[in-house]
Amino acid sequence: MLIDREIAAIATLAVYAAIAFASIAWQVKHKAGRLGLWFLYTVEKVYAPLFFHWRANRRCPFPDDGPAIILANHRSPVDPVFVWAQHHLAGPSGRMRPISFMTAKEYFDVPGVGWICRTLHSIPVNRDGADMGPVREALRRLHNGELVGVFPEGRINKGEGLLPGNPGIAWLALTAKVPVFPVFVHGAPQGRSMIEPFYARTRVRVSYGDSIDLSAFYGQRKTRELLQEVTELMMTRLGQVGGLDEFTGENIEYPTLPITRATG
Repeated sequence: MLIDREIAAIATLAVYAAIAFASIAWQVKHKAGRLGLWFLYTVEKVYAPLFFHWRANRRCPFPDDGPAIILANHRSPVDPVFVWAQHHLAGPSGRMRPISFMTAKEYFDVPGVGWICRTLHSIPVNRDGADMGPVREALRRLHNGELVGVFPEGRINKGEGLLPGNPGIAWLALTAKVPVFPVFVHGAPQGRSMIEPFYARTRVRVSYGDSIDLSAFYGQRKTRELLQEVTELMMTRLGQVGGLDEFTGENIEYPTLPITRATG
């Protein structure tokens, strides 16, 4: 009788293991599409709540299909994780979509962080902003119906409020003519290295805003003045989503980008 019970227990465990394996296989095939992306999704479901007590103000509004620009403040190397954390819950299909963040090129050389950047299809960017290649790649991906994430402050902001935005982001938004969703991350961890924030303990809150309507600016000549106006509009909206009355911070002289000289 004891042997029969042990056999029954083993058989039950085998059935559970088969169900778990089948569930994982189904998610890899249908939900993630790629093993690395699914792995990040699985880890993040534990990592973000455990380390950062991640919470959001609402369900993620990013589209389940079609292109969009995700506009976010930047206070930590972990910000892409926080912005992407809830998107897998969006839409009726439940299909995960990576966000191609425009990310400083040096992050791709950091062990672990570089793998995350590549798995999320991030776009490497030189901090001097002189290379048009990343912007063209972002525009190509938007035309292909993908999501592109941008941090318009141009670098990690260790002060209060928001730094002024780079007008190149306005050029991208007006040229692509896609929805722009502002996302404000509160309480993102900072540290003395690029790795330290990834194992910090803090409470992170994410505020999702409705898309910014830029249609009134479509078709206008992209002068410096227009790009600056649209940039300030987007940064003001991002600040409002984060509960700021206005965006503040030191003034930054951005390099003269080829895209800010565009007139079409």
